[in-house]
Amino acid sequence: MSKGARLHSILLAGGLLLAGASPALADLRMCNTTGSRVGIALGYRDAQGWITEGWWNLAPRACETLLRGTLAARFYYVHAVDYDKGGEWTGKSVMCTRNKEFTIRGIEDCLARGYERSGFFEVDTGEQKGWTIQLTDTAGAAPRP
Repeated sequence: MSKGARLHSILLAGGLLLAGASPALADLRMCNTTGSRVGIALGYRDAQGWITEGWWNLAPRACETLLRGTLAARFYYVHAVDYDKGGEWTGKSVMCTRNKEFTIRGIEDCLARGYERSGFFEVDTGEQKGWTIQLTDTAGAAPRP
């Protein structure tokens, strides 16, 4: 959202970049390890095609289940916004969003359909039954262009 947005990282449960599996749960969970409130938009493919949904609001240092039950897809896509400090977690996959709560079918022609185009980062769950994504703030990171 902000052109001077700070870079953020996504951490594995084990400490590597990206996301980690959670073997005990069959859900898609998001954990916000930052000190800021964060808004989450999620994209994925279901039986009818592409869908994007948002916004989940995560308090600082909190976790929330985004999708309940065994994961139906291997790849999920996330766009997140730091409400308090500015900045966002983005990626190269472009999907449709809007500023208020939404469920949008399809990822094509976002602007023509009255939506915004937003970058999402890909999470490969490795076909696990459950997965937890951890968002973390990278101190001292260069501004995003």
